[in-house]
Parts: sequence; structure tokens; C-alpha cells
Amino acid sequence: MDIDKAIASLDLPSKVRLLTGSALFALHDEPRIGLASLRMSDGPTGVRGAELRGGVTACLLPNATLLAQHWDPALAREAAEVLADEAAAQRVHVVLGPTINLHRTALGGRLFEAYSEDPLLTGVLAAAYVRGLQDKGIAATPKHYVANESETERRTASMVVDEKTLRELYLLPFEIVVEDSSPWAVMAAYNNVNGVPATEHTELVEGVLKGEWGFDGLVMSDWLATKSAAASANGGLDLVMPGPGGPWEEGLVAAVEAGEVAESVIDGHLARLLLLAARTGAFGGERTWPTGLPAPDSDLRREQLRRFAAGGMVVLRNSGVLPLDESARVALIGRHAVDTVAQGGGSAGVRPPHVISVAEGLTSLLGDRVSVVDGVEVRDRYAAPSAGVLRNIRATTYDASGEVLASREMEVAELSAFGGWAQGAAAIEVSGEVVLAEPARMLVGVRGFGAWTVQVAGQTHTTRLAWAGGVVEEALLKPPHWTTEVLLAPGDRITATVREAAALVGLIARPVPRPAADAIGTAVRAAREADVAVVVVGLTEEQETEGFDKTTLALPGEQDALVTAVAAAARRTVVVVNAATPVLMPWLEEVDAVLWAGLPGQEAGDAVAAALLGHVEPAGRLVTTFPRTDSGAAPVVPVDGELVYAEGTALGHRGASGPLFWFGHGLGYTTWEYGAATASTVDGVVDVVSVPVTNTGQRPGREVVQVYLRPSGEPVRLIGWSAVDVPAGETALVEVRCSARTQRVWSGGWQPLRGGDVLVARGLGDVRATARVPHP
Repeated sequence: MDIDKAIASLDLPSKVRLLTGSALFALHDEPRIGLASLRMSDGPTGVRGAELRGGVTACLLPNATLLAQHWDPALAREAAEVLADEAAAQRVHVVLGPTINLHRTALGGRLFEAYSEDPLLTGVLAAAYVRGLQDKGIAATPKHYVANESETERRTASMVVDEKTLRELYLLPFEIVVEDSSPWAVMAAYNNVNGVPATEHTELVEGVLKGEWGFDGLVMSDWLATKSAAASANGGLDLVMPGPGGPWEEGLVAAVEAGEVAESVIDGHLARLLLLAARTGAFGGERTWPTGLPAPDSDLRREQLRRFAAGGMVVLRNSGVLPLDESARVALIGRHAVDTVAQGGGSAGVRPPHVISVAEGLTSLLGDRVSVVDGVEVRDRYAAPSAGVLRNIRATTYDASGEVLASREMEVAELSAFGGWAQGAAAIEVSGEVVLAEPARMLVGVRGFGAWTVQVAGQTHTTRLAWAGGVVEEALLKPPHWTTEVLLAPGDRITATVREAAALVGLIARPVPRPAADAIGTAVRAAREADVAVVVVGLTEEQETEGFDKTTLALPGEQDALVTAVAAAARRTVVVVNAATPVLMPWLEEVDAVLWAGLPGQEAGDAVAAALLGHVEPAGRLVTTFPRTDSGAAPVVPVDGELVYAEGTALGHRGASGPLFWFGHGLGYTTWEYGAATASTVDGVVDVVSVPVTNTGQRPGREVVQVYLRPSGEPVRLIGWSAVDVPAGETALVEVRCSARTQRVWSGGWQPLRGGDVLVARGLGDVRATARVPHP
């Protein structure tokens, strides 16, 4: 049955029913027209599946900024092909990614999910990602359309953006993706844009996206983002997620019957939905899913993910201590060394087969030449127990009469009561056996809103973590916790039961925290005895998460004090930063090297070790400008419900002056010399820039030649780049094809830029050659 016949065969309620999800990550089927249920999954760094917590085991890729730091569309495509295989293995039709909002401010909590601060770099990488997914029959969903660059009050805030800024920056990645890779879906954002909800923004959805750019795919809402029936349907939204329920269903049927929405509008939305279903094999024939795909922990996947992570890491500073001498005695210090953070918080999170810590990765290569020292506390809210702390974990749900609804063995002592198998239960019990060799005092407790009863070591504790019924983000991503110190013996079991659970349900079991002074003292003693100290610091999902922005760029806890103390005691000090977004570095001049490691995914420790030892060159280049102070980051808190993009088009490197590190910066493990650059133009627009580059170091290396345009009266902007691998001592002639899309300005319509200076650079802080673009 073709799409038009299918639509004509359905009555109005049947049509509208298909335009709201049937579950958290699924759509309704309709056997009468041969429509199967489409399944969706969050997917920027891994295909999570239908469960928000504790679902299927899936590959955990490095985060988006770490992938983007390769500046390599081919690698972005390869990463998407991995995700496509993961989706196919789970029979998922639609992956909800990539995230292509810009890094407007370093305080943004969700930057780790998005590629960069630059619209051209973001758009080109995203287009490659989309092609990688869709060439394997899996729909991509670029998001969040549009101006969703911060999380504070994201469901209600209005982003105030002038048309020039909106066109030249925030719409541009979507324009590139739509025109260059034809995504099959786009997700509309939570926020308002200039006072109009993104889910009902006729000008941007019907006018720009579907009209000017010719987008023929489906526009879905972000989850629980839709605020209206008639306005959103008339504004171009095609699908409301999740379901069942929401503002459409009966409300949209009533709006059509009242004449507020034409039935032809409903037919248009359904046509786009059926086209998506046809493209992904859910309509017009049964899809054959591939078999024998590589497992998340297969050798192939582990090699790919190590390479994705290690090659994108950035050497920010290096006095010559990196790569490490493999015969050296290394003191490896820091909580992030033993409990390495592999991913950010929120909808991008997945359950990986493992996470290799930096301690495991470096020790596996250097053996007893590494001494490992835990660092200072880095969290305010305790997380679920890491692997090996608990075993024989089980979760059981009960109805109001106390009868068992379901019971499952778990690998993690945490699950979601929102949208998962436990939703609707009157009570949820989670238990696990402590793994100990001998008795020990531990901090035991629970996390998540609800009325709790905790049984452990013969004691019963009760507590209520009250929730006033705020936004789901608070309950799911920022849950409160309760703990008590208990003397536990091997084999003791922790059992916690919660009623009135809001969203997240989890146990806490961890060693009693040491005072910071004690931890720093131990680290200093280890540093004095080693040839080199490697201090691993960073952020956690408390700072880098969906739903919440940061209040400071400072490292949490006493990590700065730890670095300063170690640097004063050690012969040489290397700092590895396990974070995706800029942090302050008051100790920068005190250390010998800094490796920016990002959120490296499941192979984190092996990737960091490979980068530190030079087995893989950490040849990444920054995709965000690093401010020197908190005040250097644009604000994220709306005032009277409005967040004004006051910086206009002077975003990031376009408006920076003397940052800590420039966009595009990265040293790698060799040195480079540039020759004279030449630029060719077409109708006054820079077309190709050519420059010879010589690897003047002792090691082979990868160089990313960046080309910027500095026009008169307009901010500098990236117009192209090209990466090249060059053996030691050799020269390569690099040709950079430049984009016309960033050589234009919006003034009631697109106008070409004329004249200016071409800058050939290793980041804007290291310009190596210039050329003048004449007026035509």
C-alpha cells in the first residue's frame, strides 16, 4: 500500500493516534496499512534502548566533543556506522542524534553531547554522521532545533536571538545537515525562540526547515516538549513524543473537528511519518535485520573505540615529558584515575560492557612501574556503586497489596521508575551483596526521591527523600541521597525498599571518604618517590549533564589543591583532564604537561594510556574556546524568562580576546613549519587555500591545517580545514577547500562577504601564514 492510499483508508482518530508515541521510545503500529511499530533510542554516544537505566549492554563511544576533536568527517561517519550496527542489533529504527547545538557558553551542562562552538565544523561532522547511519538504513535525528544551547529553565525559557545571529550561527549546522545529508528526522527543542515555542514555530519549521531548505523528513518533539495541540500541529510539528497521552490524541481530533486545524494538515504529518517508516523498513514490507554483528566488547569494537578516543585527545601543554618514557616510575594519582568518568549524564547515557579506568589501562602496559593513589573526593552526590562493589544484585517490583509484579537480576544497583519496566509499581526493592575480603566500614545508603526502608547488617533505617513534584530532570538526573556509616562483613546484603518513587531508584555502597588533607598527603609522598607524577582530575555527571548547567568552571572538590601540592613535590608532573568542557587551570604554569582526555567511553583507560605513551598520537584540536575565568563564559540563567544571546555573532573564537586556550589549539607530538600560503577565489569568495607544511619533529604526526577569514567589520570565522599525516622530516602540500556558507552575512537575505585576510593557522592563537583577499 502506498502512502496516499494508506492515509485515505484511515479515519481521523486513527490518523491522529499514529502521531503520538505509544511508549517512551516507540510508535503505534497499524496492521490495516502494514505499518509496524517504529522503535527509537537515544544515541549520541551509544544506542541505549528503551530503558533509561540498566537496559541492554551497548557500546559506549567517546563523547561528541572528543570525536569532533579529530576534525575528521570520515571518523564521524565511522562512529555513526558503529551506532547503526548497534541500533540494528537492538532492532531500533531511529537514533536520536546527533546533537548539533553550539557551544555558546562553557557553562552549558550539555556541551559534551554537541560537537563544537563552530557552525561549519559542527555541520560538516554532523552531515557525515547522518550519512553513516542512514546508509545502513537507520534514521538519524539532528537535534535540538533550535537555539537550545543551555539547560537552565530549558522547558520554559525564551532564547532571544536576532535574525542575523540565528541564521549565521545557530541555524547553519541544521542547514548544512539538511542540504548535504538529507536526514530522515529532526527534533524540535524544548525552549522558545523569540517568544514562540520551538515545537510550534511556524516561521522556523514550516518556513525555513521545510520550506527554504526543502526538508522532507519528520519533525518530532523533544520528550514532553509539546505545549499545545492546534498551534504545534499548524506550526509544522509532525510527531509528539513520548506517549501515550500528551496534548495531541483527543485534543488534536477536537481541534480538527472545531476547524482549528485542517485535516489536510494531519494528512501531511502522517505522510512524513509513513515516509520515515518506509525508509527504515517499518512500512511497505518487513525489514530484515542483520545478524552476527560485532558485540560491544568485541576486539573490533574495542580497537575502534580506543582509536576514536586516543586520537582525539588534545595535548594542551608539553615541556617534553610527553610521551612518557616507558621505563619511568609513574605515580598515578587522582579519583578520576581509579574511577574514570566515561560519559556525561542524561539521555546520552548508556550501559557499557565495561569501563577501563586510567589505572587499569596504564598498569596493563607498565606493570609495577605504576603506583596508584586515590585522590580527593570529587562528588557532592554519590553515584551508584561501580563494578565489583556489589554482586547478586536484584530488583523487585510490588503492587499496592504487596504482590510481586516482576523481579530481575541486575548488573547495576540502579533503575528507573520512569518509563521503564518498573514504572507504575507501588513499591520497588533493590538489594545487593557487598564484595569484601574482610570486615570494613562503608558508607551505605540510597538515592532517589521516595519513602525508603533500608536493611543492612541487622539494622533497619527509614528515611523520606521528599519531592515536591518538580521537573523530571531533577528526579532523574539530580536525585537526593541518604547515607549512613556501617561496619560490614563479607557477604552482608543491603536491601532497600522505596514507595512513592519519583524516577530514579538506587543503592549507595562505597568506602568512607578520607579527609582531603590525608589524600593530598598520600599523593605527595607517592609523587616524591616517582620519576613522573600523572594526576588525573576532571568533572563528573554532576557538572556535565542534561537538565542542568554549571555554576562555575572550577574543578569540584580540592582537585586544584591536589595538583598544586603534587607539582611542588614531583620531579615532573603531567595532568590528565577527564572532562569534556572547559575548566579553570590555576596550576597551569606549575605543571609540565596537560592532556585533555574528554569523556573517553568504555575504553577510557586504555585510550589514555595509549596517548600518554605515544602508542597513538593525541592529535586532537580543541573545538571550544577555553575562558580564563568564569566571567569569560556567557550566562546561562534567563532573566524574567528570557536568555538574551547578547554576544550576537561574536561567539567563542569569533569574539575571544586572550583566552586560556584558543579554538583549534593542539600540540600533538611533533612540530610543524608552514610555508607561504596562496588563496584562489571564485567571484570574490575564497575557494582553495594551499600551503606546504613540514613535519620538523622526530615523530610522524597528524596536522590539522585551519583556514579562517578575517573580514572587515565582521568577526573572524572558520572557512575550511584539512588534516594530513606526514612522516618525520617530510613536507606535504595541503589544499584546503573553503566553504562559501561561512563567507556570507545575513541582511534580510544572504549577502557575500568581500575582501579580508585569510589566516592559515594551528588554532587562532598560532597563525602561521596570511593572504589578502582582494575585492572583485
